[in-house]
Amino acid sequence: MYLRATQRRRKDGSVVRYVQLAHNRRVNGVTQAEVLLNLGREDQLDIDGLRRLAASITRFTDGDGGGQPLPGAPGEFDVVGSRPLGGVWLLDGLWRALGVDRALGRVLGPRRFTTDVERVLFALVASRALDPCSKLAAAEWASLDVHVPGLAGMDEDQAYRAMDLLVEADAQAKVQEAVFFACADLLNLEVDLLFFDTTSTYFERDEPERGEGAFRVFGHSKDHRPDLPQIVIGLAVTREGIPVRVWCWPGNTNDMSVIGEVKDGLRGWRLGRVVTVVDRGFSSDENLRYLTRAGGHWIAGERMRDGSPDARAALARQGRYQTVRDNLRVKEVRIGEGDAAKRFIVCHNPAEAERERTGREDTVRRLEAELDRIETQRAKAKDANAREAHTRSECALRDHPALGRYLRQTPSGRLRIDRAKIAAEERLDGKFLLSTSDPDLSAEDVALGYKNLLEAERGFRDLKTTLELRPVFHRLEHRIRAHVLLSWLALLLIRVAERQTNQTWRRIALELQRLHLVTLTGPTGTIAQTTELTDPQRELYAATGIKSPPRITALHPA
Repeated sequence: MYLRATQRRRKDGSVVRYVQLAHNRRVNGVTQAEVLLNLGREDQLDIDGLRRLAASITRFTDGDGGGQPLPGAPGEFDVVGSRPLGGVWLLDGLWRALGVDRALGRVLGPRRFTTDVERVLFALVASRALDPCSKLAAAEWASLDVHVPGLAGMDEDQAYRAMDLLVEADAQAKVQEAVFFACADLLNLEVDLLFFDTTSTYFERDEPERGEGAFRVFGHSKDHRPDLPQIVIGLAVTREGIPVRVWCWPGNTNDMSVIGEVKDGLRGWRLGRVVTVVDRGFSSDENLRYLTRAGGHWIAGERMRDGSPDARAALARQGRYQTVRDNLRVKEVRIGEGDAAKRFIVCHNPAEAERERTGREDTVRRLEAELDRIETQRAKAKDANAREAHTRSECALRDHPALGRYLRQTPSGRLRIDRAKIAAEERLDGKFLLSTSDPDLSAEDVALGYKNLLEAERGFRDLKTTLELRPVFHRLEHRIRAHVLLSWLALLLIRVAERQTNQTWRRIALELQRLHLVTLTGPTGTIAQTTELTDPQRELYAATGIKSPPRITALHPA
């Protein structure tokens, strides 16, 4: 390790010399100089102090005793700190590559703040991806537990102020649009298919908001927590699983009522020809008509058991299936004539059909045994209380969510197995029904496109597990929206990292967080130096296109 100087001639003819900390590396048998740190202009530096510091570093790394400094030797360094750096460094590189910092700069405008709002927001996103915690704990984490480039420290008030600015003046939609188009250019994303779905998340408060326009309210909980107030979250993703945009609605919002807002929210993004893929909960005729406005198209899941004449006709139509994969067969059915014609795709999964058949047979055997037991005990009942107990058993069996669907009640009140219902279910084993407005998509493309709707569900799963979207203790609506948006940004970064490395985020974070930034100090100054890169860490940075952190990140002579 040594100091070296380079020079550059200015336009006025003067020469300026710059000092660098460098060392030599042997690459393919050839010695090459590698710059560890650019220290600045020579006339503005304490050159003697730098020489003493470089000598101390050399003594520390190459001194007597197998490369270890002698105890008490002049210039010996003491380790005063060690923080994980690798995971934050990767996220920061992706944050800048996707243009999130520039998007925030445009949204925040020319206003000046006492703290760097962009760095505080990045720290909150990085905390959500690497060590999910509350905003108070995130401020402590970013200040003391990791090294966040460009951020010396932050507190809870700064975190909340940054969140308020994030959702101010419709910043949420602007940030998401800017980030998406930067991401689309960087990753060459195909945006011909957009997958949309909703979920709900609850709050650790048993009292909902009151009054008109309430946000945290009771509703149909997809988390099986109807006892807690909630909000509804919508997520649109590409076929690669990259999240495009996130929405938030009050907890009692019906799925059928949000498609118009989703369509209008993406209309100004100029995405070109887009096919929107939605599940059965959104496939009302009104919603599908709205999705076809301005030349749009859709692929929608259809309900097979709601008595729809079109669905019954599509399922009853004869035809030969086309094998797409080992576990998927499709056939196309057209219902109606002329402009009123509808295009349906009947999909069949043989493995799923066998599983459903086996499960139903087990259910029927269980029902038969339970009905026999009730009849036997009814015959043995000798008093009114015993007969009433058996009546309650029948009611419980009829109301059972899994068993009751195959039962019917006779005029006398007795329960019998509904053989007609079982026969109807047999005809639907392993099938699901799709419809589409796009005349150019093949039946195979429609089926495979719909199956990619799992990417939206995977996004929700990662939001609630890997990124720990909840527990949520926020009370104000704009803070709740900011919390969801920060989680969306974290999901975007980890999904990009997974796509580029072909590894799970858990594996990526575990490996990179072993890279530490170590701070050493001694009589000649202070130096911040990273631990040696391992081969897996180097491969992860190379796969994402992010330059690995420099060996020496800071150098301060005494």
